[in-house]
Amino acid sequence: MSNRAKLDDVDRRILRDLQTDGRMTNVELAKRIGISAPPCLRRVRALEESNVIRGYHADINPDAMGYSVTVFAFVGLSSQAEHDLKEFEKTVAQWPEVLECHMLVGETDFLLKIMAQDWDSFQVFLTSKLTPAPNVSHVKTALVIRSGKAGNGVPIE
Repeated sequence: MSNRAKLDDVDRRILRDLQTDGRMTNVELAKRIGISAPPCLRRVRALEESNVIRGYHADINPDAMGYSVTVFAFVGLSSQAEHDLKEFEKTVAQWPEVLECHMLVGETDFLLKIMAQDWDSFQVFLTSKLTPAPNVSHVKTALVIRSGKAGNGVPIE
């Protein structure tokens, strides 16, 4: 069963433009889309209320904030019982170093995207939080050398 929202071309253009620049005014958005401001605002509010638009955020430069290390961690758990999977997700949700947590099918149970200020702080996180966490059986890591593409959102046709 799909939860896919029913969107027309105007909704898609609104989403594409807001995903690119979430700070633009409603007047600017309406102008770009080619409709007047009141119906544009109604459509944006409807997209927010239906949870198609989940929120707005600032794209912060990690280097400017002193975060120079990004690591992907492939985490295996001892138990894959639903309760244990949810408990791991709850634990990970409390760690600010973990930017993303994805449950996978295959050899690895979870893929985590972790950001740290430096290699030493990542090692402290790894040895004091991640590897000793309940139910964690093994962790493999991959250090990011550079990112050729990093984006947020979804592809909008």
